[in-house]
Amino acid sequence: MTVHTGATATDSPRPTSDTQALYQEGIIAGILAAAAVAVWFLIVDSLAGRPFYTPAVLGTALFGRGAGLEHVTVSLDTVAMFTWVHGLAFAALGGIAARLLAVAERNPGLGFGIVLFFVIFQCGFTTAMAFVAPAVFSVLGWASIFVANLLAAATMVIYFRLRHPNITVRP
Repeated sequence: MTVHTGATATDSPRPTSDTQALYQEGIIAGILAAAAVAVWFLIVDSLAGRPFYTPAVLGTALFGRGAGLEHVTVSLDTVAMFTWVHGLAFAALGGIAARLLAVAERNPGLGFGIVLFFVIFQCGFTTAMAFVAPAVFSVLGWASIFVANLLAAATMVIYFRLRHPNITVRP
């Protein structure tokens, strides 16, 4: 028995190639930003003589509910799981950033508002982390987390700027 709904293959909402390219660009920007953060923390951790310590702490905080962050031992399983989640989160943030960039390209007057939103988001994220996970800040230090956020933002800005050299932000 066959059921005909009257729907055709063209009735289903399929993303256009522009939309696909937009999100692909955002995912790439997000993954590059996540990689910049990972490299930053690898350098910081290696200079302190404990490679992969930061993702181990963050993975323990995320998956182990923050128990015993002061005495974390590096587990490659925890590091890998956290790195995977970190990459996915940044890919999603890159997608959102690409979408906002597309809006700013169509409406240049909104560009400054989007930049302001980003700055407020960064400050809000850091403040929320200080309240939600104060142990992470006490173990890792707020300065290295702040620098990591700046590196991620700079990486995305540089990538999007190279891809969209004519975009302007007007107040």
